[in-house]
Order: sequence, then C-alpha cells, then structure tokens
Amino acid sequence: MIKTIGLTKKYGKLEALTDLNLHIEKGRVFGFIGPNGAGKSTTMLILSTLLRQTSGQAFVGGYDVEKYPSEVRRLIGYMPDFFGVYDNLKATEYLDFYCGAYQIAERKRTALIADLLELVNLTNKADSYVDSLSRGMKQRLGLARCLVHNPDVLILDEPASGLDPRARIEMREILKQLRHMGKTIIISSHILPELAELCDDIGVIEKGKLIACGPVQDMTAGSRGIVVMQLKVLDKEQEAERILEASPYVQRVDNKNRYLRFQFSGTEDHRAELLQSLLLAGIPVSSYSEAKENLEDVFLTITEGVGS
Repeated sequence: MIKTIGLTKKYGKLEALTDLNLHIEKGRVFGFIGPNGAGKSTTMLILSTLLRQTSGQAFVGGYDVEKYPSEVRRLIGYMPDFFGVYDNLKATEYLDFYCGAYQIAERKRTALIADLLELVNLTNKADSYVDSLSRGMKQRLGLARCLVHNPDVLILDEPASGLDPRARIEMREILKQLRHMGKTIIISSHILPELAELCDDIGVIEKGKLIACGPVQDMTAGSRGIVVMQLKVLDKEQEAERILEASPYVQRVDNKNRYLRFQFSGTEDHRAELLQSLLLAGIPVSSYSEAKENLEDVFLTITEGVGS
C-alpha cells in the first residue's frame, strides 16, 4: 500500500532524508519513531504529495506520488502535527465544509457527519464552536476531517502531541477502531509505549536514515542480541550496581528503589556467572530475570552512537 525506494530530500546542503526504503502492507499500522528533525515529517509530507523529493520514488496504493498526486490524495487522509481549524464554525459546519471540498453530495452529509462525530466521540459537541473545544477534542475533530472521504490510508504526524493522558487514551482507542476497519495507518509519535500497543510494525529513523524496521514483536524480543534484565536486591544496591557496570556484557544500568534494570548482551552462561558474582559478594538477590523489553529500550539501544 505504501512503498518508498531510495527516497531522499535535500534542503540546500542539508540532507533531511537519505535513501529511505519502506514497505507498508495494506491494513497494517506502521509506527515511525525518531527524535525531532529525524525526517518523520519530511517523509509524511512527501507521501501526502505536499513536498517533492530530491530523488527516489514514493508510492501510495500503487500510484507514484509525484506523477499522480490527485489519485494519491483521494486515497489518503493526512493529519499534520500542527494544523489550523476554523474557530468561528461549529463542529458540524467544520466537517460540512470539508465534505464540500471533497464534493460529497449534500444529501449524504448529515448522516456522514453524524457517523464521524460518533466515531471520534464528539456527538455531544456537534453544535459547539470549534473555538470552545479542548485541544484533545480539536485533535479528534481533525481526525474526523481526515476521514470525510473514507480514505484507505491515514498519515498521522504526532496525533497525540500535546495531549493530556486521558486525551491520549481516547485518541489511541479511536485509532484502534480504525485499524479494525482495515485502514492502513502510518503514525509518528514520541509516546513509545502507546505505539507498541497500537502498531504492527515500527521503523526507527535517525538523522534522515532508517536504521531499523520490522514487526513490533521482533523488535522487542531481543532479536538484536541484547535483552533487558531486571534484578531486585534487598540491600547493597550500590555495590550490586558496581558489579553490574564492571561486566563487559552489561550496559545502561538503571537503579530505582533496589530494582536494577540493565541491557545484557551475553550468553546464558554469562548470565549465570553474573548472578554468581553478585551472590559471592554477599548481595541479597531476591529476583533475577529477563524483563519484557519495551520500545524505549529498543530506541535507546538502536540509536546509541548513531551520528556521534
């Protein structure tokens, strides 16, 4: 459904995107992870036909975005990280305006708008002015606007940016519904745990380069030869931390209330030897196990040393 081949974008001497190769299958939810300035928004602008690449190709639904922009726009719903709304319109009027822009027959609009407002949990705000809505409500209204023409593909740039925890949960639940409806979604976010719950696949981009890509379960299963271990001690946590940091197989020790979490790259034998070292030092270990790795661990591990 979405494919890029050697996609590159330069702004003068600055290369914002370098040789990007993506393949997102129909009905999949793809999470784009990376810091600000990594190239996420640039990629999404190109896929949305709003920015021309310097070289390479991008396809949506089989259409080259540069050669067939009109066809691509019929297929996509694009939601930028920051977008304007018409504050002097009511929620229904706002959506009706976009129904007109997409040439949807007037006789169909009332039912369509009601369905969209129900989908994004704004039925009770139908007659409220956009200016009176909270940021979270405006984001959901913006998502409804993206769905007016029933696109197959959603391109969402930081849809949960700036939202409070409750608003983020509401947005996530709506996106889950859209996934069940068979939409193909590419979504960028800094809220990594939520991406893990929502996405089928993730890609990590840093300084314009895609440095890792694959199914979420593969990316978080230690397939890169590094697992996350968790150790609980009843006492002597500072000494335990020193022993861990002295091991050549241990990285990123995090000590919180006698729980020590760290990345481990050794074998099963090395893991047993490390535990033995702790016990021989008289450290009371109450638990020692492999922890489930999350997307934050993946991101930190993969990007360590990139661009330095």
